[in-house]
Amino acid sequence: MLDLCGTELTENERLVLSNSQVGGVILFARNIQSKQQVMALVKEIRGCSSQLIIAVDQEGGRVQRFKEGFTRIPPMQILGDQIQTQAQVGLDLAENAGWLMASEVIACGLDISFAPVLDVDRDYSSIIGDRAFSDNPQQVILAAKAFISGMNQAGMSATGKHFPGHGGVVADSHLEAPVDHRSMDVLQAKDLKPFVALADKLGGIMPAHITFPSVDPSSVGFSEFWLQKVLRQKLGFKGVIFSDDLSMKGADVAGGYIDKAQLALQAGCDMILVCNCPDGAQEVLAYMQQLEVKGCEKIATMRAKHNISWQQLENTERYTKTKNTLQTLTDMGS
Repeated sequence: MLDLCGTELTENERLVLSNSQVGGVILFARNIQSKQQVMALVKEIRGCSSQLIIAVDQEGGRVQRFKEGFTRIPPMQILGDQIQTQAQVGLDLAENAGWLMASEVIACGLDISFAPVLDVDRDYSSIIGDRAFSDNPQQVILAAKAFISGMNQAGMSATGKHFPGHGGVVADSHLEAPVDHRSMDVLQAKDLKPFVALADKLGGIMPAHITFPSVDPSSVGFSEFWLQKVLRQKLGFKGVIFSDDLSMKGADVAGGYIDKAQLALQAGCDMILVCNCPDGAQEVLAYMQQLEVKGCEKIATMRAKHNISWQQLENTERYTKTKNTLQTLTDMGS
């Protein structure tokens, strides 16, 4: 899965996206000006290859790429707090929020948003914080289950991140390589619980660029132990394993781009992301072409299940009510 430079495709990007080793595109804020422009860009992308999965990070709060003309979604922590205050009202809101977020993304022609965050945190991790529903694993499970249900109702598969949990380290894996010295027993008692409880609800899981030396010497995204023995065998996860972006500093523990790609694939990643580094992406693409890496059939299950137009969406009572509620909560929290 690769990224793009701007709001429309360049000739070189059209060529790259037609390569059989490219299975997806992720959009960032720089690719988005308006609904109409995004839909035109998606049409261009689809014209390059029918196999491409188109994704975005549209979590809400600090991580919301679609902004102008889209619902302002509050941080997931606010939804978790609503459940803590009024359980059923909060659960209904979390479900509707998942439905609305997914519906807006699908209405633009995309397939998935990499959500929800299943990390257990409130204010400890510099990069997670209020992106997490709660620092209580049971609250995360309740909120995320409702949110995932809403996403599924809209026709979107959910991707849980960042396995086995990013909430126990302060460091930002975009900027450095975090190390978490906690034991497997501690992780099983807290951070792993949402992944264990929700593994069968998720279409995808994204591992963290974190090393847990007390458990395994390899960083999670490059670890057969974590991805095969724990995630596949113990948790019984059957969906797609997406690597987190291999251009992040947390991934550099594995070496250069070819090393990172090789180790991620060997560990069990079904799709690897290389973003914000065109040269690195070309290196990985050439490497995968040389190996003639076979595509993963499971990835096709991540395509959007329904089609809905913006007009149809905006004419529903559920959309109007949920949009107003979410934007009120966002205003209150800002």
